[in-house]
Amino acid sequence: MSQLVLSPLDLLASVRTDEFIQQTINGLTLGSVYALIALGYSMVYGVLKLLNFAHGDVYMVGAFIGFGMMQWLGFRGDAGAWAPVISTWFVLIVVFAVSMIGTAGLGVAIERFAYRPLRNAPRIAPLISALGVSFFLAYSMQLMFGAQQRDYNVFGIDNGKLFFTGWDIPFSTVRLPLLRIIITSAFVLMIALWLLVTRTRTGKAMRATSFDREAAAMMGIDIDRVIVFTFILGSALAGAAGVMFALRAPASVTMGFIAGLKGFTAAVIGGIGSIPGAMGGGLILGLAEAYSQGYVSSKWSDLLVFLILIGFMLFRPQGLFGKADIKKV
Repeated sequence: MSQLVLSPLDLLASVRTDEFIQQTINGLTLGSVYALIALGYSMVYGVLKLLNFAHGDVYMVGAFIGFGMMQWLGFRGDAGAWAPVISTWFVLIVVFAVSMIGTAGLGVAIERFAYRPLRNAPRIAPLISALGVSFFLAYSMQLMFGAQQRDYNVFGIDNGKLFFTGWDIPFSTVRLPLLRIIITSAFVLMIALWLLVTRTRTGKAMRATSFDREAAAMMGIDIDRVIVFTFILGSALAGAAGVMFALRAPASVTMGFIAGLKGFTAAVIGGIGSIPGAMGGGLILGLAEAYSQGYVSSKWSDLLVFLILIGFMLFRPQGLFGKADIKKV
């Protein structure tokens, strides 16, 4: 039987196709995380017209809470020290749940003590307060836990036990880690949030509050409860995003700053205040960063991200799914 011999051009085309698929997977992975962060920005801004610049550090705290749960469940930080007696999937579910609950509580505390007293103050006051909360969280975590990174990548195939590092799904010549599929479960959270906001009574109250807070209060809606619930949802999503990203790369106390900026950029691209916009903006940003890292240079990826932000601010400040503000005269 004759063997099929590929020409150099065919081999080059195959390599390029596989590289494109791999970069697309990377982009969807990053984009799903950025979208979760952007959702927190969009929800808080939609209800309070407040840019919560502490949101990125809530995301960072979520990653550390998840790492603490992994230690409590059996991991001690040394090579080969991961020896849980329960299912790895159950460990992940617990890590996600505890991280989301912890960051939701943190979001409630931030709203109660940093933002609620300034709710009727000039807009610059809560903005400065948000920056103060961001620095407070970052430096408090550094003082309590140190500046060293926390590496979630402790899973492997050991003594016949199947953990995450070894789980690859072959797709052409591309390796599609199951870890990436876990991270794209962010889509499930985003769709669940969209259904909650559009199909439930609480979601209607949130939309009414975002449209006109005073009128919503006159209609009997508990404004304080709606705002607190908004912070709970946004902060819980940030905690989940922190765990998802930390499964991909080591967590550090400085990870929240740049991730928060990129989440804000994704919210602006999609149209801040829009849930579908936050999802779309996050994916656009993740794909742009992945393609620039893969085809240009990792040194230029952040520059491209913020050039996209500047472009949208100049030519379409309302974002892809947002609406231009109506100016009253």
